[in-house]
Amino acid sequence: MNWKQLFSSSVGRKLVMALTGIFLIVFLIVHCYVNANVLFSNGEENFNRAAHFMSTNLLVRITELGLFAGFLIHIVQGYLLEYHNRSRRSSKYAMTAGNLTSTWYSRSMALLGTLILLFLIVHLAHFWVPSRFGELAEVSYAGKSYHNLYGRMKDIFSQEWVVGLYVAGCFSLSWHLLHGFQSAFQTMGWNHRRYSAAIGSAGIGFSIVVPTLFALMPIFMYFGWEIDLGAVTLLF
Repeated sequence: MNWKQLFSSSVGRKLVMALTGIFLIVFLIVHCYVNANVLFSNGEENFNRAAHFMSTNLLVRITELGLFAGFLIHIVQGYLLEYHNRSRRSSKYAMTAGNLTSTWYSRSMALLGTLILLFLIVHLAHFWVPSRFGELAEVSYAGKSYHNLYGRMKDIFSQEWVVGLYVAGCFSLSWHLLHGFQSAFQTMGWNHRRYSAAIGSAGIGFSIVVPTLFALMPIFMYFGWEIDLGAVTLLF
């Protein structure tokens, strides 16, 4: 398969979707791990230190460019694949076999992806843009200054509608992952009968646990909840 086929054929598009999807799954794990600091009583310092590292480390910044490219390719290929699939259908039925043999969220990946895209734009406007190009308040730990991104989160998540929007975004992400996780591994050919059940279970667990943790973050900050486990440090 050459580069043209990779981005133009149905098989190639599915392969690109799978590869970028797996890359984004890894990103979600790292992002969730860092942000989970805010759930703890000592989360402010831990989170601000972690955010500072992520915004100043050269390797992380380079990876960030790859991340944006991965998002863009995943989104574009997803829409192209959906358009291609729709154009191949010669007729529509009130009830199709797909309704009986597939789940609604597997048939609604484009819609769920669009909702996640809109949520991502809002999320970037709330946090990434101010942290990279705007002016954020600073806080000091051990004589060193850091952007107070934790304070930014508290301000943003003090609004009910924003909390509701983020929870809805996480809900859409959960349904999207429920099909996308297993589909990515299947497209890559990693669906041998010996471990396909394990991949399916891991996909279900991932699609529930990670979006739930993300949804708990704005909820915790809105209500002022904290988990007190002493000097727990998830990162740095």
